[in-house]
Amino acid sequence: MIPGTFGSLAGFFIFIILKGNPYVLFSVTSLTLIMGFLLSGKAARLFSQSDSPRIVIDEVSGMLISFLGLPVALLAGLNPALVSGFIIFRIIDTIKIYPANRFHRLQGSLGIMGDDIIAGLYTNLILRLIFLLK
Repeated sequence: MIPGTFGSLAGFFIFIILKGNPYVLFSVTSLTLIMGFLLSGKAARLFSQSDSPRIVIDEVSGMLISFLGLPVALLAGLNPALVSGFIIFRIIDTIKIYPANRFHRLQGSLGIMGDDIIAGLYTNLILRLIFLLK
């Protein structure tokens, strides 16, 4: 739980730094996804654990996906929506809502990255709904 939270915080702060430039944010998000898929399975084998707590690029990627493409008004400053996004992502990532629970059972990079990508997509959708209901 703690390493995942630190990985999520890293993703959150990367987002805070890059949110003013959506093209760079998209590029960095894409890069973390590519690196995560290329390296997390190898790291899991190296650590002899299928989803080692030492691997946090999945949380970084999931957190970045949580905010990707959201309306600029929602992203201004360090507002409650951003903090809520962090909390929502951590909850969804922890409880593993379907189909994240299925991905979590898979071996290798897909299992490591998949559940966090799903958590990021769910968080992104929830934040969009919150924005629409405002």
